[in-house]
Amino acid sequence: MDIRFTESRPSTLGVEWELPLVDRDTGDLAPRAPAVISAVQERLGDPDRVTEELLTNTVEVVTGVHDTVGGATRELAGIIGEVVDAAEPLDAQVMCSGTHPFAVWDQQEITPDSEHYTTLIDRTRWWGRQMLIWGVHVHVGIDDRDKAVPIMNAMLAYVPHLQAFTASSPFWGGTDTGYASNRALMFQQLPTGGLPPDVAGWADFETVVDDLTRTGVIEGFKDLRWDIRPSPGWGTLENRVSDGISTLHEVGAVTAFVQCLVTALSDRLDRGETLPSMQPWFIRENKWRAARYGMEAEIITNAAGDERLVTDEVHDLVGRLDPIAERLGCQQELHHLDTMIADGASYQRQLRVAQENGGDLRAVVRHLVTELRESL
Repeated sequence: MDIRFTESRPSTLGVEWELPLVDRDTGDLAPRAPAVISAVQERLGDPDRVTEELLTNTVEVVTGVHDTVGGATRELAGIIGEVVDAAEPLDAQVMCSGTHPFAVWDQQEITPDSEHYTTLIDRTRWWGRQMLIWGVHVHVGIDDRDKAVPIMNAMLAYVPHLQAFTASSPFWGGTDTGYASNRALMFQQLPTGGLPPDVAGWADFETVVDDLTRTGVIEGFKDLRWDIRPSPGWGTLENRVSDGISTLHEVGAVTAFVQCLVTALSDRLDRGETLPSMQPWFIRENKWRAARYGMEAEIITNAAGDERLVTDEVHDLVGRLDPIAERLGCQQELHHLDTMIADGASYQRQLRVAQENGGDLRAVVRHLVTELRESL
C-alpha cells in the first residue's frame, strides 16, 4: 500500500480538544451537543472548528494550523467561548477531564446518523459503549515522511511524562479507581487503541496499514487509535496520549512540550543522528505506572533501566528544551509545566475537592466547570 504523506512546514501545530457538556443543575452529562454544535457553526460560519464525537454529550473543538502555541490557544479560547455561550440557554455547561466523575456509560446517547460510530459500536460492543472518555490531541508538522516513524518511536519514551501531567480521570461511575488516569487503560481496550506496534520505517508502516485493512481490522487511518500515530493527510505526527485536559493553560503547556520534543527529535535526524529507543516492555510499564501513580510515578528513563520521578524528569526536560522553546516562541507555555508540578495535576485537584466536600462528586463537576471557564 502506497500511503502519501503530505509534508508540512516543520513544527506547525493543530489541536483537537474534546469537551463534555454537563447539566447545570445535576452536573450529569447532558446530550445537547448537536444543538450546541449547530449554533456555534452558524456563529463562526465554519463547520470545521466544532465537530461531533462518539456521544451526543461531547463537542470537539479543532484549531486551524498555527505556527505558535499562543496562536493555537487564543483560537481555542475564542471557539470555546462560543461553545459556552451556545450551551448556556440549553442549561448546559462545559468542562473537561478524562472521565466524568459519576456519569454512567450505558445511559449515554451515541451520535446518530454516523456510519463511522455505528460501525465502531457494532464491532466493539460492550467495550465500545464504555468509551465514556475524553482526550486532547496535538498535531505537529513534519517536513519529511521518512522522519515520521522514527520520531513516533522516539516519542514513546515520553508517553509517561504526558500521561502523568494530563491525568484527569481518577473516578469512574462514581468510584475512586485508585488510578490517576483510568481513561488510559480504558481506551487501550479498543482493537487498535493504546501503544503503536513495533514499526521500523515508513515502508513498514504501509505494510501494517495494508495488513490491517485487508483483514478488516480498520477501514482507514482514522481507525488507528494509537497513542501516537502519523497522520498522513495532515503531514503531522499526532499525539493522543493525553487525558482530557482541564484548563487552557495546561493545554498550552502540553502543546508546547509536544511541539518542542518533536522539533528536537527532527533536528537530531537532520544532523544525521539515530534516535534513541527503549524496550517495548519498558514503554508499556511506563504507561501503566503513569496511569496508576500520575505525578508520583517513578518512570524508566532509558534502555539501561534507570529510573526517576516523572516530575523531576520533566523539570529537567523543560530546561533542556528551553532553547528550542525560545526559537518556537513557546517558552512561557513550556515553563507552565513547572507550575503544574507545583499546583498538581487535574486528578489531584479533583480528589482534593471530593475530600473537602465529603465525597460529593457534584462538587468535582462544579470545580471542573469553573476551572475551565476561568482559564479562558
